[in-house]
Amino acid sequence: MARRFGHVRAVRGIDFALQRGDALAIFGPNGAGKTTLLRILAGLIAADAGEVRLSGELLRRGDESQRRRFGVISHASMLYDGLTAAENLEFYGRLYGLPNVAAASRRALERVGLEARADSPAGTMSRGMLQRLTIARALLHEPDLVLLDEPFTGLDQAAAAALREQLMRLRSERRTVVLVTHNLDEGLELATHVAIQVAGRFVECGPRHGDAASYRVRYAEATGG
Repeated sequence: MARRFGHVRAVRGIDFALQRGDALAIFGPNGAGKTTLLRILAGLIAADAGEVRLSGELLRRGDESQRRRFGVISHASMLYDGLTAAENLEFYGRLYGLPNVAAASRRALERVGLEARADSPAGTMSRGMLQRLTIARALLHEPDLVLLDEPFTGLDQAAAAALREQLMRLRSERRTVVLVTHNLDEGLELATHVAIQVAGRFVECGPRHGDAASYRVRYAEATGG
């Protein structure tokens, strides 16, 4: 897989496969191309070379029929400030074609501990509450593949705990997770597989082996840090 922006090769020569229930944590310095890789996997941008397959099915960018198979958590909440928490989730539930959006919304809010704030406008919520609502929005439709870009950044303790709980639930349900993070401890807690990305390439990628200390050494060696 490859993608360039002008003279910058943001992603180059990346090739990997995951099974149902695997969780890949991708570590790397700023500018390594991690977010670009996630955007390719999500079908938000096209690769210049290579392809993405989910359960053997070729991902086609812009294919609405494949939208329900992905959940994305990034720095952008993709929430509407003027809508309540429940209204935000019901809006996305209709986009995903869920049969009972009100019930799905209630379940999603309960999972992240926001059922008491169902009628609160998103624009009045704290950063931690918004991130919990973002988690609910991303997992509302029970996606097969969940993509996360630095999801723990700026979270309060309650929101971070809610996110960890939901990610562990995804693993127990054998859903596949790809997580980009700078936090080795948070990433390794979930990971079954680990990759280190530098200058667009995976300099290491495979099943997790070793503790956090050993990965800190390997990360420092790979990045020169």
